[in-house]
Order: sequence, then C-alpha cells, then structure tokens
Amino acid sequence: MRIGYGYDAHRLVNGRKCVLCGVEIESEFGPEGHSDADAPLHALMDAMLGAAALGDIGTFFPDTDERWHNSSSVDLLKTVYSIVTGHGYKLVNADVTIILQSPRISQHVRRMRMAIAEAIGINIADINVKATTEENMGFTGDGTGLSSSAVVLIDNI
Repeated sequence: MRIGYGYDAHRLVNGRKCVLCGVEIESEFGPEGHSDADAPLHALMDAMLGAAALGDIGTFFPDTDERWHNSSSVDLLKTVYSIVTGHGYKLVNADVTIILQSPRISQHVRRMRMAIAEAIGINIADINVKATTEENMGFTGDGTGLSSSAVVLIDNI
C-alpha cells in the first residue's frame, strides 16, 4: 500500500466556468488555468501519481502543450488512472478537500463524488469530497483564489 498527497491552487476570474470535481457550479467566476482548471481533480491526480512515484500531472500534461488547452480534467483523470493502473496499482480510497470562500458547494458534493467514481470506475463509497473556507484569510478567504488538496491510498492490483 502506498499513500499520495496532492495540492493545487488557481486564481479566480470573472466570466470563467467554475468546474470542481467534474461538476459545473453556478458562479460568476471560476478558476483560471490552461485546462478547465479543476483544482480538486488536479490535486487528486497529483496524489495518485505521487503515490505511484510517477511524478505529477505537469509531467504528463504540461501547460506549455496546446493539446491540453481547455481540456476536461475528468478526461485527464481517466488518463492518469489508466497510467496508475498500468503500473500495477489501484485506488483504494481518496479524500479531497476544496478550500474556497464562495460559492458554497455542499449541495454539489454527492455529484462530485459520483463524477470521480464514475470517471475511474470505483465505488462512490471510496471517494470523499469536502469543503471548507479560510474564514476570510489569505487568497482563498478574500475570494481571489481557490485551493485543493487530496490524499489517496493505492494498492497493488
């Protein structure tokens, strides 16, 4: 068994779609980035790749490569999980934390868990997603950005 940790952060900008864990959230702003900037999924992918000692998502999907511009992080997650399983590992469970002052996402958590579970073909009971604020402190608290972390446990197939 191996443990992996991932972290990602993005600036929030007006007029951009807000996609978190593969679910579009109604908001006036969204994360800025080369792909759809789904920070929680980026953290999850980094955690899985890290647990398998395979680097990070920048190794496989560099932001200097136009092929990944505006790409769906759900599609990238599917590819990452294929890489991880190709190296002989399967996901046992994952715990994802989204740090965001606004919008509130509690009503979307079940759909987020389902989107992740469906993307990689595992049971929703093995995926946890939760959110918190930073009580108006820092870049997440003042609304200029969001961050996310993920921890995973993988095991041999």
